[in-house]
Amino acid sequence: MKFNTDVLHAEQLHARLTGSYKPQAMAHVSPIYQTSTYVLEDFDTAVYLNQHVDEGFVYTRFGNPSCDELEKKIAHLEHAEAALSLASGLGAISTAVMSVVKAGDHVVFGDVIYGCSYALFAKVLTNLGVTYTRVDTTKVEEVEKAIQPNTSLVYVETPANPTLKISDIAAIAQAVHKHPNITMIVDSTFASPYLQNPLDLGADMVVHSATKYLSGHGTVTAGVIAGSKARIDHCRMPYLQCFGAVLDPFAAWQLMQGMKTLGVRMERHCENAMKVARHLEKHPKVNRVYYPGLESHPTHEIAKKQMHNGFGGMMSVDIKGGMDAVRTVMNNVKVFSLATSLGNVDSLIQHSPSMSHFDMTPEERHAAEIFDGQVRLSIGIEDADDLIADLDQALALV
Repeated sequence: MKFNTDVLHAEQLHARLTGSYKPQAMAHVSPIYQTSTYVLEDFDTAVYLNQHVDEGFVYTRFGNPSCDELEKKIAHLEHAEAALSLASGLGAISTAVMSVVKAGDHVVFGDVIYGCSYALFAKVLTNLGVTYTRVDTTKVEEVEKAIQPNTSLVYVETPANPTLKISDIAAIAQAVHKHPNITMIVDSTFASPYLQNPLDLGADMVVHSATKYLSGHGTVTAGVIAGSKARIDHCRMPYLQCFGAVLDPFAAWQLMQGMKTLGVRMERHCENAMKVARHLEKHPKVNRVYYPGLESHPTHEIAKKQMHNGFGGMMSVDIKGGMDAVRTVMNNVKVFSLATSLGNVDSLIQHSPSMSHFDMTPEERHAAEIFDGQVRLSIGIEDADDLIADLDQALALV
């Protein structure tokens, strides 16, 4: 072979020139399949796999061995038949939602959900002929009352971003499934599979922004969907096929490395968050702490029943003094990083009204108890005493 042929094909283990593929090592850490396409055995195999993408690999937009391994891990953790990995949390949410709704349908979702999820329902799907009703999903009777003959989806975020309201997944699922044409999707990002398994409680699909606790280190943007094989196959083809929110194989590999420590990380997140929440609840410059582990939280009892191993690492705090006080605190914390994400090993702080929930009007935010003086804390795995001291010195400047 001449050079340009040789440099492409020599010693390639899959190549016909060197015979059939034979593994050279049983790697302890899974390899990264950083490839966009795959060499197929023959014409008939190529035709078959292009028409049955769930049975092999033909093109990474449809599936990839690294992503496939991640999906199997997610399905296992969420007690699901199958899972799908995507390029972002919103990629997962929008793909799951679009696999359910069509023009003329009606959707019910919570009055407190992530701002971009709200924008999907209120600013995108409405242009496609989908209507919606927002309700307090902590009240099952409100969910039931909102259901219409053309309702196709009930979407629940629990714990809710940013007020940490906990909705009773099992009770809502029981009410929803009286209507066989309605699908229930739960965004369980704040909980992670360590704390909550919505499918066990009756949900049809569960979505996560895997960027957050599943990754845990702020290095990956990713999302996942888990559910029955039929639903996940439908999400993959034609929705992922056409929308193209495909997770990069290297990102899938990084995410799997992060997931190895999910349990030990979540244990520390929960322990630290409880200490910080109890301290701030008594702080003279704090009006209110929103943390489901506190007895004062209005949905604490649901959280005790529904979540296992703890109450998570997220909380919001109303600071006395409004926006000026928020600015002072956020500009003067030293251990907390001012960042709009969450779920990292290091602690983060953000202002939900102007950052994650800016798409809502002031009236909508206030009705949902997202006030101007509210900060959201993502409690990391540092020493809790250092986190408390950092917040105390910043609050002392208010």
